[in-house]
Amino acid sequence: MSSIRPGAGGDSVHNAEIAVLLNRLADLLEIEDANPFRVRAYRNAAHVVDSLPREAAEMLAAGEDLSELPGIGKDLAGKIADVAENGRLPLLEEVEQRTPASLAALLQITGLGPKRVHTLYQQLGIRTIEDLRHALDSGQLEGLPGFGELTEAHIRQGLAQLAPGPARVLLAQAEPIARDLLAYLQQTPGLTRLAAAGSFRRRKETVGDLDLLATCRKNAPVMERFTAYGGVAEVLSQGSTRSTVRLRSGLQVDLRVVPPASYGAALVYFTGSRDHGIALRTLALKRGLKINEYGVFRGERPIAGRTEEQVYASLGLPWIAPELREASGEIEAAAAGRLPRLVQLRDIRGDLHAHTLATDGQDSLEAMAEAAAARGYEYLAITDHSRRLTVAHGLDEAALRRHMAAIDALNSRFKGFTLLKSVELDILEDGRLDLPDALLAELDLVVAAVHSKFDLPEARQTERIIRALDNPHVHILAHPSGRLLQQRPPYAVDLERILRAAKERGVAVEVNGQPPRMDLDDVHCRLAREMGVKLVISTDAHSTAQLDNMRFGVAQARRGWVEAKNVLNTHSLPTLRRLLRR
Repeated sequence: MSSIRPGAGGDSVHNAEIAVLLNRLADLLEIEDANPFRVRAYRNAAHVVDSLPREAAEMLAAGEDLSELPGIGKDLAGKIADVAENGRLPLLEEVEQRTPASLAALLQITGLGPKRVHTLYQQLGIRTIEDLRHALDSGQLEGLPGFGELTEAHIRQGLAQLAPGPARVLLAQAEPIARDLLAYLQQTPGLTRLAAAGSFRRRKETVGDLDLLATCRKNAPVMERFTAYGGVAEVLSQGSTRSTVRLRSGLQVDLRVVPPASYGAALVYFTGSRDHGIALRTLALKRGLKINEYGVFRGERPIAGRTEEQVYASLGLPWIAPELREASGEIEAAAAGRLPRLVQLRDIRGDLHAHTLATDGQDSLEAMAEAAAARGYEYLAITDHSRRLTVAHGLDEAALRRHMAAIDALNSRFKGFTLLKSVELDILEDGRLDLPDALLAELDLVVAAVHSKFDLPEARQTERIIRALDNPHVHILAHPSGRLLQQRPPYAVDLERILRAAKERGVAVEVNGQPPRMDLDDVHCRLAREMGVKLVISTDAHSTAQLDNMRFGVAQARRGWVEAKNVLNTHSLPTLRRLLRR
């Protein structure tokens, strides 16, 4: 989608939408084998816009100069303004004209990035998904540079996972779109209740569509106002109790108006996964009841439905948090009184993974400290990259020592808040660490991570990470699977073995709240909790605005049944220091 035409009804072009277009332009230019500095400039611009604390459209309306943003010159500022004000990126439209649409569609396959798509096109003439399937089946990818057995396996997996219908978007991209639509609908005369359900309410990492539920007084113009929303690209259906639209962002939205007596039942029905709904219906049958989106019934008599609490209580259950409604044991736990007391955002006392201008961050030490303190945190760990990560301008020993001194100087000015001296340390291919132990011993904590050699065989990748955890100076393993949602699959690694090694060595494992990472995933969050592994929830923030990504990390942990007691950074600084000790 090369344009995202602004509409009426209080709707505007969101930063996430601008970032999507800039990233798409970078992808297509990379497929064309354009100058890598040019490609990187557009990717950086997308990252900067997506990290802004305010909407770019709002900044422009206030007369602010976008070229003053880091890495954004006059030309890029003009392109961002075009999208924010007009919904169009003319250069992208021009590049799309000369790039086969089927070629760009290959980018949706896990395991394929622009460089690999370029190689497939140039070396094998692959233009379509069907071309790719044929090439895989006929062995044409064997021996192709950059396409080993692991890459082929990821591509096959990606092809198998291709879903019909619109592509899913990251939760963080869906959030502002849903927020603005809900705010717009809240202004409808006669509307009494409104909520988003579905995977969005369950806080899944990606969202395919939005399910909205409403109650209203008779003759309230809810459907008319919904279909007139400025962000609507197409009205797919319109009725008195249900309408469906496709937004210009690509998201499909269903709005259902239900009677007040059915609101809780509908919220249960449309929030839980399909399997959660089946499990509830099975339980209802055992109790001689019938449950559906209209309520809970004994024969023809309704006995519950107005609230979710009523619905669950009618089945002998306490209310179950939306994040747990995946049919993964939550109903049995609820029946036995063993539901977890899930961690909440307000439990978090500090962030243990953040970057500054010293490497690839966008804000200064002081700005990051002030932003963290303003959020009520007691501490913030500054984890700028180590020297091995040259693309992020990683710090060598001398630079890290200067950085540590700057942190000490700032800490002397603070009361009730502490910057922790740390580093995001590269794990080298053989499991050694990127900086000497003597220097690491001077830090408050050390965060270790894999940033290279993602294609190692599973056994070697696993041994590499465990060897790093053997180092007594490592406190936290960051983004353990290395995945980037919709961009890069996880590397081959035995995560259960990694978690066991972390438990044995007293190393904490990170739940990374960066929207493209969300790593650990919910399944391994739960496994870590059950194994007794220490967890931290961090943002990996590269700007002050990204400190707010903590809500995504907390959501991911909640989906993994994690409680506050399982998370180190729910503790005060003195307790945290004690718990981090190996």
